[in-house]
Amino acid sequence: MTRTALIIGGGIAGPAAAMALQKAGIDPVIYEAHPTGADGVGVFLTLASNGIDALRVLDADKPAVAAGFPTPGITLRSGTGKRLGESRTGQSLPDGTTSHTIKRADLYRVLHEEASSRGVRVEHGKRLVEAEETGDGVRAVFADGSEAVGDVLIGCDGARSTVRRIIDSAAPAPTYARLLTTGGYARGVRVDTDPGSYEMIFGRRAFFGYAMAPDGEVWWFANVPRRDEPARGEVEAISADEWRRRLLQLYAEDAGPAVPLIQATPETMPMSPIHTIPHLPVWHNGRMVVIGDAAHVPSPTSGQGASLSIEDAVVLGMCLRDLPSPQAAFARFEAARRPRVERIIKWAARINNSKAAGPVGRVVRDAMLPMILSMTADSKALKQAYDYHIDWDRPQWTA
Repeated sequence: MTRTALIIGGGIAGPAAAMALQKAGIDPVIYEAHPTGADGVGVFLTLASNGIDALRVLDADKPAVAAGFPTPGITLRSGTGKRLGESRTGQSLPDGTTSHTIKRADLYRVLHEEASSRGVRVEHGKRLVEAEETGDGVRAVFADGSEAVGDVLIGCDGARSTVRRIIDSAAPAPTYARLLTTGGYARGVRVDTDPGSYEMIFGRRAFFGYAMAPDGEVWWFANVPRRDEPARGEVEAISADEWRRRLLQLYAEDAGPAVPLIQATPETMPMSPIHTIPHLPVWHNGRMVVIGDAAHVPSPTSGQGASLSIEDAVVLGMCLRDLPSPQAAFARFEAARRPRVERIIKWAARINNSKAAGPVGRVVRDAMLPMILSMTADSKALKQAYDYHIDWDRPQWTA
């Protein structure tokens, strides 16, 4: 029986996994590489209705919902301002709650506060360098020379996961999605949309999206096509002023508020390349497993990155609760989760391709997208993504 768990990484998946394991009767400890918290890291994200539903299994949804604001739908437009159609960001839960937009730092904060209130211990400044099985357990070694032992080790350490490489030295590196991204927050700019409604624009040279928060602040992001993968740190090294100048040029010919929003933003987030992991051959080995972005990285286009990580955490907790060994639990976890996450990643990749379309591709996209959106408004794929519900009390993971 699994009694203790070493959780490597304290982003979104880490505290969610800790709460799920604790609920399953397992004692977790989170080991976080950062010397303090990761407050302020990242811009904002969608916590989809299925992610909120998964948090409800842990009774941890209320603080996350309170920290964001509802964004149930998206209006898509061309660079000329033509309305191309609408799309949902989730379904309505039985009480009417729908998908929310939340700053990543706020989601990080509320999940850690919730885990801490339940007695979950977090060790900061613990960067994993090595891990090995000890027969009846697993030993983790950290860069500061310290060690920890437990029954299982769970990699929640993100797209650049160390645990992933320890499990499989041949694991593929994240795949560049041919897009760069940045974002920011602006006030004092009039936008033609209601609070809580996303507007997304397929511009002539780059993609732009924004939503107005209830207090009038506009949250925006930019996706800039770039075919060749930049060297690590290359785009981050370019100054914010230079990126602002380039963004203003990219959106100068597009309809919509991109230019005034960028101009009104005091500080844009660092530009960074978007990477995905569409297929990781090996998720687990012995007493070690990866979940969340360490196992599968969807593009931000999916609006599902955080939600899939939270789902992973809950399902893993159930598998470890119900299966007789870590190996059996991890195998069942992968069988339950892999088809779902890879289906969503493929769907998001197709959207990314439309963001980076050339002149002919733009014409075809703008002509076909209204029909496609209309046909897929209540599609099976949409329902599969958002209607996913985890029944904690049902022993459905027993083999």
